[in-house]
Amino acid sequence: VQLVESGGGLVQAGGSLRLSCAASGRTFSSYAMGWFRQAPGKEPEFVAGISWSGGSTYYADSVKGRFTISRDNAKNTVYLQMNSLKPEDTAVYYCAAHASGPDLPLQRYKYDYWGQGTQVTVSS
Repeated sequence: VQLVESGGGLVQAGGSLRLSCAASGRTFSSYAMGWFRQAPGKEPEFVAGISWSGGSTYYADSVKGRFTISRDNAKNTVYLQMNSLKPEDTAVYYCAAHASGPDLPLQRYKYDYWGQGTQVTVSS
């Protein structure tokens, strides 16, 4: 499985961006998907996750109410809509696929495939 993120960029505080993650392979629809981010000098952190069907989602407290994760299994794509962006959202954002079970994990080590990342910079 290959994952390719896009949609990052520079935006002012209060603005919005939508990240996309396009996946190769015919089994995308059976994978839970997650978004993680890593800011300079910090550990990677979980941002949002979505179950294989899209029926369950989970968000980090820091983004709850501002970010929305969704997926289109027909397009093999997962999205992260980011609204009301803050400077502290600045990070490299990665999408990841959990291929080894039906659950929706929060831990990085449970994800099997990773994209290359896309930079999001929020200016104050």
